Amino acid sequence: MKRSLCRFAFVVMLNAPCLSQAAKPEPAYYVVLNSLTKNCTVADKMPRTDSPNITVASDTIYRSRAEAESAVKTLASCKQ
Repeated sequence: MKRSLCRFAFVVMLNAPCLSQAAKPEPAYYVVLNSLTKNCTVADKMPRTDSPNITVASDTIYRSRAEAESAVKTLASCKQ
């Protein structure tokens, strides 16, 4: 009886990490500057760095789209 109880406890310990749920990632918004058109837009993904015309206008990561859109109006690089 003790042996089967110990085996059961061991199996439960091995499977315990599988029972937890992964945390949802928090939303992230970025202000992206297009160097050709001098327009800033809000993106929900980090822009790819292989394009020389598209850059991140600010190092800040915004938690809501409204915050990022208000930052577009205040950033100096977006006012050109």
